[in-house]
Amino acid sequence: MWTLSGFIDEISEDFDLQCKVASGLGLRYVEVRSAWGTNILDLDADQLDTVREILDRYGLKVSSIGSPIGKISIDDEFPPHLERMRHAVEVAETLDAPYIRLFSFFIPEGTDPDSRRDDVLTRMSALTEAAADSDVILVHENEKEIYGDIPRRCLDIVTSVSSPQLKLAWDPANFVQVGVRPFTEGYQMLRPHVDYIQIKDALLTDATVVVAGAGDGEVVETVRALRADGFDGFFSLEPHLGEFTAFGALSGPELFTKSWKAFTDILTGEGIAYA
Repeated sequence: MWTLSGFIDEISEDFDLQCKVASGLGLRYVEVRSAWGTNILDLDADQLDTVREILDRYGLKVSSIGSPIGKISIDDEFPPHLERMRHAVEVAETLDAPYIRLFSFFIPEGTDPDSRRDDVLTRMSALTEAAADSDVILVHENEKEIYGDIPRRCLDIVTSVSSPQLKLAWDPANFVQVGVRPFTEGYQMLRPHVDYIQIKDALLTDATVVVAGAGDGEVVETVRALRADGFDGFFSLEPHLGEFTAFGALSGPELFTKSWKAFTDILTGEGIAYA
């Protein structure tokens, strides 16, 4: 039985509506990135209490904190960001989230990412150490234009930091958008370190994001391989089909549902149970 989740702020800025739609689709877990137009790490204690109350009302749990940690330039000041990482751990513990998503820093345009490897690894090690006293697992997302945007550098991060608290999130669309065929070029290399799956797809021709199975993200091939490998984790819907915002994309209830249906149709077609 695979467990579905989703970036529910793509449904609406209103957190109650986010949870209502997610619950209506049968989701039992959600990924929290923003609520009421505010990043999850910028909500105050009272707002976080309200988030918990709404989640409880709809019978939802949190699979991951969709944080923006590491989504700054490698040249930006680091100490305040490290403190923000510590706060992210506190938020994850408050919401009983087992995972926090993070990134490996934007590399200035025209710069060879490999030339900034030491700087990136120093920072990634420090971010991981900030979670050392918790049970939270950090998952690095392969966002485009950061150091870990291609499989080789994703592997470099996780093996060089070498911590049981740093794993990989697999985002097929992001790989496609940097010219990588995810399953063909990255699966065998990265699978031992992949702990979390994000569901969106994209076209190699123009990087357009599409529903799962409609692009070049080799989603079906990946699903089959994950089943054969005995993967037992979260699959988080990230439609990115609507208007882009500071947090990702506001897809709305209809397009979020469309994304959910496309992926669950794949699972049903493959005979895979999900909840």
